[in-house]
Amino acid sequence: MRFVSNHVSAEFRKLVEYNGVSVSDWVALRRIFDDGTSSAPSLMADLGMTKGAVSKILARLEERGLIQRAPAETDRRAQRVSLTRAGKTLVPRLSALADRNDERFFGHLSAQESEMLSRVLREMVRMNNWKDIPVE
Repeated sequence: MRFVSNHVSAEFRKLVEYNGVSVSDWVALRRIFDDGTSSAPSLMADLGMTKGAVSKILARLEERGLIQRAPAETDRRAQRVSLTRAGKTLVPRLSALADRNDERFFGHLSAQESEMLSRVLREMVRMNNWKDIPVE
């Protein structure tokens, strides 16, 4: 399983890095995209990352013009994070790459095999009570 996982992950890492982001950046961008806006504490909780790791990711994404930060409406000390137009354009492109990567590695499976694999993997997640998304 590790062999397959490493190949799938390595290929996806190449794809996102070709588009100028790391896998960690991608995970954060995807979460912000799904939520509409976010905050550093929310990303820390959702992604299982430290404050320092999230801060570095947000600084990188802001420098690239993919996110913007603004004071939260209810607490001016807190910041809300949202995608810029460039970020909103990039996320669907990266999602399509993720889908193509999955198709490349798992597209040969029959519907029954694919469902069985998904069921087994979901059960592993449940049994291990995994909540955080592992990145890099």
